[in-house]
Amino acid sequence: MASAAQSYLHGASPVPLLGETIGRNLDRTVAAFGDRDAVISVHQGIRMTYAEFHAAVEEIARGLLALGIEPGDRVGIWSPNNAEWVTLQYATAKVGAILVNVNPAYRTSELAYALRQSGVGTLVLAARFRQADYLAMLDEVAGDLPALQRRIVLGSDAPAGAMSWDDLRERAAGASLDDLRAREELLQFDDPINIQYTSGTTGFPKGATLSHHNILNNGFFIGAGCRYTEADRVCIPVPLYHCFGMVLGNLACTTHGAAIVYPAESFEPEATLAAVQQERCTSLYGVPTMFIAELEHPRFHEFDLSTLRTGIMAGSPCPVEVMKAVQSDMHMAEVTICYGMTETSPVSFQTAADDPVDKRVGTVGRIHPHVEAKVIDPASGRILVRGEPGELCTRGYLVMLGYWENEQATAEAIDAAGWMHTGDLATIDQDGYANIVGRIKDMVIRGGENVYPREVEEFLYSHPAISDVQVIGVPDARYGEELCAWVRLKEGHSVSGDELREWCRGKIASFKIPRYWHFVDAFPMTVTGKVQKFKMREASIAELDLESVARVQTA
Repeated sequence: MASAAQSYLHGASPVPLLGETIGRNLDRTVAAFGDRDAVISVHQGIRMTYAEFHAAVEEIARGLLALGIEPGDRVGIWSPNNAEWVTLQYATAKVGAILVNVNPAYRTSELAYALRQSGVGTLVLAARFRQADYLAMLDEVAGDLPALQRRIVLGSDAPAGAMSWDDLRERAAGASLDDLRAREELLQFDDPINIQYTSGTTGFPKGATLSHHNILNNGFFIGAGCRYTEADRVCIPVPLYHCFGMVLGNLACTTHGAAIVYPAESFEPEATLAAVQQERCTSLYGVPTMFIAELEHPRFHEFDLSTLRTGIMAGSPCPVEVMKAVQSDMHMAEVTICYGMTETSPVSFQTAADDPVDKRVGTVGRIHPHVEAKVIDPASGRILVRGEPGELCTRGYLVMLGYWENEQATAEAIDAAGWMHTGDLATIDQDGYANIVGRIKDMVIRGGENVYPREVEEFLYSHPAISDVQVIGVPDARYGEELCAWVRLKEGHSVSGDELREWCRGKIASFKIPRYWHFVDAFPMTVTGKVQKFKMREASIAELDLESVARVQTA
């Protein structure tokens, strides 16, 4: 009898990897599509063709050269979404500087840690964002940042001791195009080009260090997965500091000549819907919570979204019901789901427009080109058979160079054979589609039974009163852990925990039915829209007075 197929995949592809730097790739795109729209920043009233964008990028690149920026120098960007952000992204790539993405939501301690750990010498920043005074916050921590030599403030004016963005543009006169070309000749596509800090849910954030080769190729194959051409116009409401914005967004567009559209400096449902209509976007991005906010917006039906055909839903597990609503109500018949992590540039799996419907709404798709994946037993490291849940590992061009100046964390994440251990629990079916069933740390063990919160969440989404739901494990003296469901109800609906519990009976196994129900208006989230389950667990433990049980479990 033949042995069962192993959970191993290889994304064989006739399309070769791009063996060039980001700057060289942009040059090629501009040569082909110079007169087409490249960047539209709706909230700023800025519109650039590829030729104009290229000129802006090279002006800033020359300004950086004139400042003495060398290959490998770290240049930070702390700003919400705008045209300057993407211009700096490509300008740093052209001079070989490492762009350090700083989360717009960071406050002083997080800011100081990221700038100090990465050794940022030049920081480009907005003067403020929402209620946060960035300049005052930077002043507060600058004394602890010996590497920080200069700050460049977006706009035309800057406080004493700082440069403005316009000042940087004027500095371009101090370096010629020949100087820039000479610099570009020195660069290699394996050079580090970007540091992105992972969300520090435990301990300090780690700086995933990525190369031209990592993120350029990932952006290219993501765009190919969405079938992008120069005719596409992609609405990007997700933050640029995150790989969703700068790789799935910017790089997927520029590698195919598509237009980049920023609807606002941060996510606003109405501004996003308005930008899609105004700019006749063909693609829209978002995490599930963003799509939910758009679908539930009171003016949703006033906007013409008929130009949409595709888009990407990613960042956290995508509820099946939300996916179906996006396909039907938002005209995004070809919407794709992407799965990955910052450390893998980020995408390793993606659904395709011609996948069967059940695969498109119930999985994260198939392996990306030139990528390997396997599912292993987390305890033994052995590859499991198809259909068995275990830890997903990925390998290939997309795996980061490592965590910036953190060899121990790098060795813990990437094994001797080059596999990136994702920490995600997944299954791979007989057709090669992957399904993410949860995080290893999120898996709940109740009375010896392994419970995957994602499975319970998907079931609960089918209740007519539930808009969104997150399931977590909380400590229990008898079973070790019990399930707690945080529920956000649809407007105008009401239901109790007892009623939901009764509704579950006979439909799912009794050990999968949540014992505790917590009704909320919103979930604790990161700025990118990822639900922070560890905060929900902490809040639930405190509210349910389970502190003593938790201490026993931790001891």
